[in-house]
Formats: sequence, C-alpha cells, structure tokens
Amino acid sequence: MKINEIKGAYNAIYSLGENCIPALKLRKFNLREFAGPLDWVGSPNLPKVTNLLRTNFSNFLISDHLIVPQYASDEDLLVVDTVNHISFNHDFKTHENTLNHLPSLPQVQAKYEKRINHFIETQSNSERLLFIRTEANIKDTLELENILSQLVKYNFCILIVNHSKVTEIVELDWKIKNVCAIEMPNEEIWEGNDLLWERIFQGITLISDKFN
Repeated sequence: MKINEIKGAYNAIYSLGENCIPALKLRKFNLREFAGPLDWVGSPNLPKVTNLLRTNFSNFLISDHLIVPQYASDEDLLVVDTVNHISFNHDFKTHENTLNHLPSLPQVQAKYEKRINHFIETQSNSERLLFIRTEANIKDTLELENILSQLVKYNFCILIVNHSKVTEIVELDWKIKNVCAIEMPNEEIWEGNDLLWERIFQGITLISDKFN
C-alpha cells in the first residue's frame, strides 16, 4: 500500500510500539481518543507483540515474569516483562515502589486490563482500524498482518515506520496486504520529523464507531 491508500476515516488508531513515538504523534495530531496497551511501553520485539495479540495478552504483566533492573528516572522505575520483552518506563512510581517491591502492581495491572479489553472489543466492533508500528522488517510484518487479519472482523491497515539514513519519507514496496511501509529520517526521531508525521496524517480522521 501507498500512503495515499491509508487516507480516510478510522474508528480507532492504535500504536503497536516499538516505543512511544506512535502514541505521541497520534496525541499531537489529535488522532488518539483513548490509550492502547502498547502506547507508553518499550516493545522492541515485534514477534513477541504479535504473540500478545494472538493470545489476547494472556500472559502480559504477570508478577512472576517481572524484573526491576534500575530506575527509569527520578520519578519512575524501569520494570521489564521478561517473557514478552516489554519495558514499562512510566507506570511504576518511585514514591510508591522500590527496586525490590512493587505494591502498585495490582493497580497497574487493572489499568492495562481495561486498555486490553477495550482494544480487543474494538477489533470486533470497528468498521475500520489503523495500526502504527515503528521499526519492523518484512518477515515480522507479514506475521503481524496475518494475525490481525484473523482478529480484526472488518477492515484495517498497518503503517510501518522505519527510521533510517534518508532525508524524506521513502515509501517501501513490501507487497503485503493491508500494509503501508515507509522510511523516515533517523535523526531527532522524537521531535525532528513532526512535519513528516503531519504530512502522513493529512487526510486521516477519526469517526465515532458505528457499532458501539
């Protein structure tokens, strides 16, 4: 798919990682009405993400799978789900938790359970969905598309954004159904590409879900 083919109205747009950039850009350009389960976490391993989708996040954020290797900041701990290769940088506050004890885990789990349930419901009830993933290769994207084609009842598109040594948006010809893959400059990826993201999002809008 080309960028112009993903234009149009969507019932929801979700980030599929691998960092916070998709969620940040969706929020910046008013295309994010609610939080998804992968918005603010690190998820570098796309096959692990695809498996989470396949299993409806059945083993996500389980206490026995968590380690706390260090502080993410003065305010947050870095908590890692070692089974799913997911890093939580913003959920476990240092004034409530320590490197050895996570008393706020039940509250964090409840928050993510709500997001996951809404995410799963949306796959069945939405006429058109867009998923955005940064950093992915063809093989892993093909697997992702295959799983989403089984989970999403109606129509969907996947936008893959890879950062590389380019100076503009470069469209990639991956020939995968429902997938638009592009490259973007890899310098200052957090703020430096805002004009390019704005160009991508031109012609993309959110509509109320007819099925809810």
